[in-house]
Amino acid sequence: MIFYRQNLTDAQLLDLYKKILKPRLIEEKMLILIRQGKVSKWFSGIGQEAIAVGVTAVLDDSEYVLPMHRNLGVFTTRNIPLHRLFSQWQGKASGFTKGRDRSFHFGTQEYKIIGMISHLGPQLGIADGIALADKLQYNKKVTAVFTGEGATSEGDFHEALNIAAVWKLPVMFIIENNGYGLSTPTNEQYACENLADKGIGYGIDSYIIDGNNILEVYNKLSQLKEQMQENPHPVLLEFKTFRMRGHEEASGTKYVPQELMDEWAAKDPVSNYRNYLTQIGVLTTEFDEQLHAEIKQEIDENLAIANAEPEIVPTYSGELDDVYKPYQYEEVNPSDEIKNVRFIDAIRNSLEQSMQRHNNLVIMGQDIAEYGGAFKITDGFVDVFGKDRVRNTPICESAVVSAGMGLSINGYKAIVEMQFADFVSTGFNPIVNLLAKSHYRWGEKADVVVRMPCGGGTQAGPFHSQTNEAWFTKTPGLKVVYPAFPYDAKGLLNTAINDPNPVLFFEHKQLYRSVYQDVPVDYYTIPLEKAALLKEGNQVTIIAFGAPVHWALETLAHNPEIEADLIDLRTLQPLDTETIFASVKKTGKVIIYQEDTLFGGIASDLSALIMEECFEYLDAPVKRVASLDSPIPFTKALEDQFLSKNRFEKVLSELLKY
Repeated sequence: MIFYRQNLTDAQLLDLYKKILKPRLIEEKMLILIRQGKVSKWFSGIGQEAIAVGVTAVLDDSEYVLPMHRNLGVFTTRNIPLHRLFSQWQGKASGFTKGRDRSFHFGTQEYKIIGMISHLGPQLGIADGIALADKLQYNKKVTAVFTGEGATSEGDFHEALNIAAVWKLPVMFIIENNGYGLSTPTNEQYACENLADKGIGYGIDSYIIDGNNILEVYNKLSQLKEQMQENPHPVLLEFKTFRMRGHEEASGTKYVPQELMDEWAAKDPVSNYRNYLTQIGVLTTEFDEQLHAEIKQEIDENLAIANAEPEIVPTYSGELDDVYKPYQYEEVNPSDEIKNVRFIDAIRNSLEQSMQRHNNLVIMGQDIAEYGGAFKITDGFVDVFGKDRVRNTPICESAVVSAGMGLSINGYKAIVEMQFADFVSTGFNPIVNLLAKSHYRWGEKADVVVRMPCGGGTQAGPFHSQTNEAWFTKTPGLKVVYPAFPYDAKGLLNTAINDPNPVLFFEHKQLYRSVYQDVPVDYYTIPLEKAALLKEGNQVTIIAFGAPVHWALETLAHNPEIEADLIDLRTLQPLDTETIFASVKKTGKVIIYQEDTLFGGIASDLSALIMEECFEYLDAPVKRVASLDSPIPFTKALEDQFLSKNRFEKVLSELLKY
């Protein structure tokens, strides 16, 4: 291995040695603790330290780095107190996740480190969002994000590279090519010779770097960072290295040929760099021994602190209170000036006034800029707010949602428009595994609203007509809002944008241009998780949301003799159970009306809740009315048959006669 110091001083060379030695000595200690049963799981980075240390040493402490679970050198180079790392690995309260996640699955704003989720790919999109926030602030910062050769096969990898290229984002995409996935060698993962070649298709400058040579890593990245600061753009960096231990310690390395292990053992980044420094007279044996002793003492002292910390005592409130970031609702009352507008106008008005109110709010989506979106809601926004804040995206829902998370991490608010709610399936992973869990896992907000044009009745067929709220009401950490009226749509969307938690905001397409209402002209808010009681009566409770609210109103108008409480849920998660239970206890009969298919819909959970909490007040079984359990069809006759609208009145009549 050949080292070129270039213009680095002796002090800089020694500093890099200290930084690369520390994670190695910690790892050696961890391997002992694993054998003693004091650490449950370990993902070793032995042999790869030069990459994590070199990258982090190049970045300023204010620049974000997004590591993987083999990048201990990132955390130690940022000088995180070791006892906190040890507590994290032991699942104790002073770790970074309060025992809720393990190893390196955490982040910390204090040290500008954003940890991974096991699905790997979304963190590349997060880096895009972080870098976009930096670029919008013109602060010349660079973001570095790690991934392995295995994750380069994931769609998120390609989506994130494409976004970064199109938007010219200052992101270092770092591939640690260490030879294997868990046990799958690279020749069974991809057919190209070098992963760096993948950058060509995206118009990204790509480089292959010896990942075991700390000076090559440090010097090359220092040069690239300077270029990226002057001219923001992404780079793709393939670091050739090798994983010297198993995927995790329990996996072992029996599937790796011994000659390959021997070849890479000779390229050990720590011992080779130590020998180089010794040969040029920068490192003496005495000083090396002193460094070893000091680091080992630091490890032992911090282990003692972590070991002395008591085990976590779980409480229900402690867990449930951290699912959402605490948010103090700000009530803004509407003015007296009103205008009769359509549902779609209310959405547009909310977005426009929220963009004026929040200078850090960015809207992203397909065709939303000059074209104005599929439904023309943002038409003209570019002229007012500019393309920096109203951004067309490539067709890559997953990376765009992840980028929204990155914007949130770096001080911005994000709105992601799904062209149709159906298309959210390709962005499902970052919503349910990233946005939903970030605050619970490590206390980080996800200030992202995902707008969801949804619903049937427009003969748009199986791919453009779903109302898929139940995909998300099941996931703790998400808020799900589904207004039925223009007044509610504007006020609730304003609140959703203010709320630092992730919100799925459903907008029924058929209501866009068919429902009118008097709506205040000025900005106002409506609290989430508060249902609306639209009609009052003693015979039956009707619970609905979205288009079925209007269908229920039509039914009641045709049957004036029915005295019903009609509840518009408005927010599906968190749910206003107080209003629901109070009505059920009054009427004794309940019918739940949804457009979604029956099995697994939110009506099922509502029914179960009512049966559990209000059983003694019920005079009849709880009834559910929903669409057929089939995909939604295209032809009008088939769609009419599919939708729940034509079955509601019959079921309601039967319930009243019970």
